[in-house]
Amino acid sequence: MHLQDVLLFLTICETRSLAKAARRLDMSPMAVSRRLAGLEQELGVRLLQRTTRSVSLTEEGTEFLPYARALVEAEEGAKSLFSGKTAGAIGLLRVTAPSGFGRRNILPLIPELLSANPKLNVDLQLNEDVVDIVGGGIDVAIRIAPLRDSTLIARKITDNPRIICASPAYIQRYGRPDSLQQLSEHHCLRLTSVPQWTFDAAGQNKSISVEGRFSSNNVEGVRELCVQGVGIAQLTRWDVMKEIDAGALVEIALSDAQPQMLSVWALLPTTRYLPQRTSLFIEALKASLSPKK
Repeated sequence: MHLQDVLLFLTICETRSLAKAARRLDMSPMAVSRRLAGLEQELGVRLLQRTTRSVSLTEEGTEFLPYARALVEAEEGAKSLFSGKTAGAIGLLRVTAPSGFGRRNILPLIPELLSANPKLNVDLQLNEDVVDIVGGGIDVAIRIAPLRDSTLIARKITDNPRIICASPAYIQRYGRPDSLQQLSEHHCLRLTSVPQWTFDAAGQNKSISVEGRFSSNNVEGVRELCVQGVGIAQLTRWDVMKEIDAGALVEIALSDAQPQMLSVWALLPTTRYLPQRTSLFIEALKASLSPKK
């Protein structure tokens, strides 16, 4: 397998067009089509569906994509070992993460990563959407919600249970709920995408509907209103740890239910040929979230 043909395949995937790939690589469209056909023949599978206007990945092409990227990146990494220039992680690191967690826990890591690795570039996408990390060329996706069965590889970063919290001012005015029944009688602030709050009650997951006058599609909005004393919130520990440590929020324990256990996960398209930049990012994030001794 020729690496130049693998690079050609990646360029077609990025441009989604044989003609655009040909212009970028300074080749004729016929040469691009011929070399792609040769790569497919060598692998024994069809990687791309072609039409007159666009191309799209087949199932086999989707499976091959992360390996193709790893092959090209491995060559670049090998060359850098003997270049006599700067060592360290190289290439473009693509990361996706929930917006609230990413702003608070990932963005602070980026300056040091870039400083320590001069040939590293980072594309950080912060949103609440569950993106296709293989098709989107994502190296690692950080997720906190319960994981669904998939072909992706999951690595646990740290525990991140959901907790109930409120400001001291709210508790002084409205009291502290002691049970699920009492909780349902309070002003609750919730994420728009989480209409019910889930707990561990007697070893079973129990979800309850909560009422309140405010909801938001991001963690920052719920956390800010909670600090202002507008209501009680259910967020994950890493979302509110700073506020709890500072006394701006108080964790509320219920007598008949425990917080739902969640974790921070790093999802990878594959662990074979894992780029150094991905491993370095995961270790940096894990170290930053480890309990300080």
